[in-house]
Amino acid sequence: MAELFNAAEYLTRTRVDAGDGDRIAVRHPRGLLTYAQLTDEVRRVAGGLRAIGVRPEQRVLLVMTDDVELFTAILAAMWIGAVPVPSSTMLTGRELSVLVRDSRATALIGSPEFAENLAVAAAGAPDLTRVVLTGEHPLGPDGLVDGVASLTWDEMLAGSSDGGSGIGTTPVQDPYPTWDESHALWLYTSGTTGKPKGAMHRHTDIRHVAETYGTQVLGIDRDDVCLSVAKLFFAYGIGNSMFFPLAVGASVVLEPSRPNPDLYSRLCAEHAATLFFAVPSFWGPLLAAEVDPARFATVRRGASAGEALPARMFHGVRERYGFEVLDGIGSTEALHIFISNVPGRVVPGSSGFPVPGYRAELRRTDGTVIDGAGESGMLYISGESICTGYWCRTEVNRLVFHGEWMRTGDQYVRGEDGSYTCLGRADDVLKVGGLWVSPSEVEVRLLEHPGLAEAVVVGVPDDDGLDKPVAFVVPRPGQNPDADELIAFCRAGLAAFKRPRAVVTVDELPKTATGKIQRFRLREQAALIPTAPPPGVPT
Repeated sequence: MAELFNAAEYLTRTRVDAGDGDRIAVRHPRGLLTYAQLTDEVRRVAGGLRAIGVRPEQRVLLVMTDDVELFTAILAAMWIGAVPVPSSTMLTGRELSVLVRDSRATALIGSPEFAENLAVAAAGAPDLTRVVLTGEHPLGPDGLVDGVASLTWDEMLAGSSDGGSGIGTTPVQDPYPTWDESHALWLYTSGTTGKPKGAMHRHTDIRHVAETYGTQVLGIDRDDVCLSVAKLFFAYGIGNSMFFPLAVGASVVLEPSRPNPDLYSRLCAEHAATLFFAVPSFWGPLLAAEVDPARFATVRRGASAGEALPARMFHGVRERYGFEVLDGIGSTEALHIFISNVPGRVVPGSSGFPVPGYRAELRRTDGTVIDGAGESGMLYISGESICTGYWCRTEVNRLVFHGEWMRTGDQYVRGEDGSYTCLGRADDVLKVGGLWVSPSEVEVRLLEHPGLAEAVVVGVPDDDGLDKPVAFVVPRPGQNPDADELIAFCRAGLAAFKRPRAVVTVDELPKTATGKIQRFRLREQAALIPTAPPPGVPT
């Protein structure tokens, strides 16, 4: 039977009641918030949301930078029983409009740098009643955009719109009596290869990831300071920067800017961060940048997700900066990481072991379960944090969710030690000359070359419709290995049929806002180039 439980209360007022009111909860560019101040600010923002008409179970779409407004808006929406929908700040106006209409959001809140996209997103949204913009000016002339009322964040909190007194809205002192099964937030999948889907998460899902990965794998405690490269609109990021620290009374550093090694290493030093969360597309450039190791002196543990972390990066970070990176696999649908390496038991190049509270299975194409080690199969996962499904996506739901099990879409193999190693997305595995090739295996080999910072391998059909591997590489600063050299390097360390048939050097790889490689863009580019081996390279 459902119990009363509100995740926003669990992350704020519960900490105050536990005696953490004076502890620092949030460090943001303009100052600090203690747990008592955070709880009061959540109540105040909740009053503002209620004043503009947001009601329980209605969706509030958020297109905002990682700052205190986004942080409190997420919690405040959950506080009043509404459903925050944090969304990627890298989406175009047209892409955002799909989310606004699909989610049936009644309120849209954004940062001023995204005003143009918000205006496009608000146009023709039948359920939208309010657009709120942080900063000094509302969206659109006279506070209207496509017929929808617009106001500033301060006006929302002051109650100065729609005939309000302007003396401030009434804070919502007590949380809405949500159940543990009530919807808490929706997160749209990144949509790198298809139509975005809204994964619907319950209030209890938030508690579950905090008590499993956060406590039992990450080992977070109240003295930790968390800094995450992944942003709050990403399932990985919201766990790192909100669920895990607030659940135990720890502290989080918020940074609105786009991540880069110099900025984030300086933030680590400035705030004495102890837990640092990133993605492989950050760890690689960090190693290439050769940042002063002293900046990471306080970091006791790192974490990685989004893409498989190459063993070279794990060893490089540990040797240069002195801490282990716990690589793992998670998903929007599961809210965070469900297979992870653990402190002191890292298997470099693998995703690690099932997180306590989750079960994993590998299945063959006929659905039978693989019991032993060494045979690859589709990864299925079971755990309490798995979403209730995708909003209004019946056909996809039937393909992905099977009772308590979720089909991840990832090909994995289990080792003799029980660790799981990713072979790539099922759609990414290539059949070359009648033999299966894992792009990740070729990528790992390429990244062993001292001249490369990043590498991605995709398959494109040749004139006969057969898959041919094409590698896209980003050189390290001052390095420029040519295609012949890299193909020969792969041939020396892999079976000949696995070598790339072409190598393309690029300045940067196309990525989503969450750091995942947009392989479909690389496939489009690769389709335009020849895939025969360069002259002088034996076949």
